Amino acid sequence: MKHVSLGRTFAVVGIAALAVAGCSSEPAEESAAPEETTTTEGAAAPAEEVSTDCEPPQATAGATPDTSPLKFGTLLPETGTLAFLGPPEIAGVQIAVNEINEAGGVLGAPVELVTGDSGDTTTDAANTTVDRELAEGVDVIVGAASSAVSLKVIDKIASAGVVMFSPANTSDQFVCYPEDGMYFRTAPTDVLQAQALAQLITQDGAQRVAVMALNDPYGTGLAANTVKDLEAAGIASDQITKIIYDPNAQSFNAEVDQVKEFNPDAVAVIGFEESAKILTRMHEVGIGPSDGMLVYGTDGNMGNALGEGVAPGLLEGMKGTTPLTDVGDEFEGRLLAADPALVDFNYAGESYDAIVVSALAAEQAGSTAGVDIAANIIGVTRDGTKCTTFAQCRDLLAAGEDIDYDGVTGELAFGPAGEPSVGSYGSLVFGPDNTLETTDYIVVEG
Repeated sequence: MKHVSLGRTFAVVGIAALAVAGCSSEPAEESAAPEETTTTEGAAAPAEEVSTDCEPPQATAGATPDTSPLKFGTLLPETGTLAFLGPPEIAGVQIAVNEINEAGGVLGAPVELVTGDSGDTTTDAANTTVDRELAEGVDVIVGAASSAVSLKVIDKIASAGVVMFSPANTSDQFVCYPEDGMYFRTAPTDVLQAQALAQLITQDGAQRVAVMALNDPYGTGLAANTVKDLEAAGIASDQITKIIYDPNAQSFNAEVDQVKEFNPDAVAVIGFEESAKILTRMHEVGIGPSDGMLVYGTDGNMGNALGEGVAPGLLEGMKGTTPLTDVGDEFEGRLLAADPALVDFNYAGESYDAIVVSALAAEQAGSTAGVDIAANIIGVTRDGTKCTTFAQCRDLLAAGEDIDYDGVTGELAFGPAGEPSVGSYGSLVFGPDNTLETTDYIVVEG
């Protein structure tokens, strides 16, 4: 299991392993038990919780192999609310493609790469990119980063017989989604991230928690799971409030004022770039991280771009989680060689592994057809001879071995839904200069 941590690593199996640590000051005045979810007047109702109790669909290989060159497309955020995730993801894809081609390519031919922008849910960039890449004959599309964006195009990609492989989708909605087994992800589901976030909050001794989340599949799903895990850790349900907000609103004053009125000792903000406005308002009313409040974020906002969008020092002490493995200086050096301007490395390893896993699945299938790749992806990540590079794994396949690829993100061991069964999360904190530092790693298992 290739999980290397700096400092202490927490192994958590299921929500029962969460424990409340320490103690916190009691609120000055107890409020009446809040409703579980509050929405701002005029905002859409929060998305319903999604069931993950199913037998996920599996792909079936075709009758005739395709041995034409393997062609990848990307659907990654060059613009929009998650644009800060684009550069590391794009760099991860590029170095994987380069290394595969340096090793001789797939089925003896160089792999090809077609790049494209996913934008966000306020634009139609994703559909435009997917239409172009399908017309160019891609076999695998790596993306999107946003779960909501992926849901806009997943049916189109799957019905074309093309693999959709996200390095960053975390919504539970994909577990049982009826996509004929053509969808995969290297990012662990938010069922796991919620465990990591809840542990981070409870180990700081929080006893009264406000959870603010944007109204989309990512936000509502992660918020619901976080509340469940906080309760499982021993925090009473009447000591937790969940506020769902419209990320496109002009102001978040009403939601932040609700949080202050609840009088929490910890606040989790599950959002994207609008988090800058929320945190600025929190500071204005005296409940920001630099004011002494325990404030936490998640992968949608825990990037250095957030620090650039607020006043100097405003984020000092804010903590959070993001899917992250200690990939080491050597891999970060390879990323920086591809893009010297990188300041974040979020999802770079997941993007790299998405390319390598797809390439190995094509090698195992003896075909570059999307359905053949999809039918072999789960198999190359588990229950075989361990290997850690494309060239090493490819050579084992050529020798007739069954392989188990462990990538730069560690042990993948995909389950039936085509996603990792182990999640590694960075425990991050903003310093006085509003820049992030990874202080630890939290490993959780489903």
